[in-house]
Amino acid sequence: MKRIFIIPDRQARPGVPLDHNRWLGAAIASYEPDIVVDLGDNADFPSVSTHSPPGSAEKEGKRLLADIEAAQEADRLLFASMGKFRPKRLVRLRGNHENRSSRYLDLNPVLEGIIGLHLLNDSEWEVVPFEHGAPGVINIEGISFAHYFANPNTGKPIGGTATYKLAAIGSPFVQGHVQGYDIGTRQYATGRVIRGIVAGSCYLHDEPYKGAANAHDRCAIVLNEVRNGRFSEMPLTLDYLCRKYEGTSLARYMQRRYRNAKARFSVARQAA
Repeated sequence: MKRIFIIPDRQARPGVPLDHNRWLGAAIASYEPDIVVDLGDNADFPSVSTHSPPGSAEKEGKRLLADIEAAQEADRLLFASMGKFRPKRLVRLRGNHENRSSRYLDLNPVLEGIIGLHLLNDSEWEVVPFEHGAPGVINIEGISFAHYFANPNTGKPIGGTATYKLAAIGSPFVQGHVQGYDIGTRQYATGRVIRGIVAGSCYLHDEPYKGAANAHDRCAIVLNEVRNGRFSEMPLTLDYLCRKYEGTSLARYMQRRYRNAKARFSVARQAA
């Protein structure tokens, strides 16, 4: 049986706290998984997001080089805290946020070789690309992993709860992309049981567009006893990891480390 450590979306970008990457690396070294799976959107790339047009206030001061450096720093912290331990496999799924950079390059081909995802320096990872407008899917130990699963008719992400997604996907799965933590189970008349996990938030910052909805779960996940699509899941909240490696609650840690933390970060307003 295998153990798999799952890192949901980290969305590293300039100006946001990256402390949790140290805790994730330390947890990987502690739990010693056989495989680490990064579910994608480890890099955010706000400078090339199409959600805000060029010249808009949202794009003011944003630079692609700074986006890349933030993602590099997140990985540097992760690997430094892993110490000498390395799992047998490091699998990284490209998400739609990394695809922002690829789409920008498609529109500006003169920059090919100058910019691109190769600058993330993630050659240690076995990368599953985002291609043809949809995330790649990889099967590991009978579990399908993807940043999200696309509807075969529309190409858009399959929506709904984890249980609904199970019916559409038809196999045990783990995906990121959607903030929070949701697990679904389906049992068939044959006795077969399959489970699916949706976990798309493993970061400390708030997303301005979500407002009060930033109170979603933020966690990593350990899958124990993985075999033929079966597993026993163990979520590791960022509050738990902070208590384990900083010796204090996440709320207190953020308040001590960051100015005006309660106003800036929902995790700093949660019960200490």
